[in-house]
Amino acid sequence: MATTTSRTAGAAEFVPEGADLAALRRAATGCRGCELYKPATQVVFGSGPETARLVLVGEQPGDVEDRQGEPFVGPAGRLLDKALDEADLAREGVYLTNAVKHFKFVPAERGKRRIHKTPTRGEVVACLPWLRAELARVRPDLVVCLGATAAKAVLGSSFKVSERRGRVERVEDQDVIATVHPSAVLRAPDRDEAYRGFVADLRVVRAHLG
Repeated sequence: MATTTSRTAGAAEFVPEGADLAALRRAATGCRGCELYKPATQVVFGSGPETARLVLVGEQPGDVEDRQGEPFVGPAGRLLDKALDEADLAREGVYLTNAVKHFKFVPAERGKRRIHKTPTRGEVVACLPWLRAELARVRPDLVVCLGATAAKAVLGSSFKVSERRGRVERVEDQDVIATVHPSAVLRAPDRDEAYRGFVADLRVVRAHLG
């Protein structure tokens, strides 16, 4: 795994050993493992039951999530809710989180809008101890990576969602499926087709869970 620079020293020292999800969430508010905490409104930790059989991992919180402090509550989250429902997966039974826990953005040239910026590999690696702690606590039957950043965090930097989406992968005794991020569906030239493909991948998830 890639090493980090002094600017992305890593979150490991901030992660309490053996903590439950509530304690991890509290501890994450004090994380200084990379520089992203400085401009962000707040940390956005994972949300969902500790007994969840399914964990969904996105890239990072967006603008709405940064303001509300919860994952997947913006436009991409609403699309995700719709797709989960069509695939017969109840959001209430899913643990939702992100590979990076702070919103990375650049200000728009005009106005107050904040524009999403993809986290660097160093920033993803710096934040990985939180994701590992979440997965160790939840111990899900399946992890779904939403988008390239999440997939590379869990499955390795060479993983390509475009080539292997919708397939069950095995890594470190964990079943993992990668698909697109719901925000990519929103940006797709043919949104209907992209949405159908996304739901098809989630139906693979539903079938795998039994």
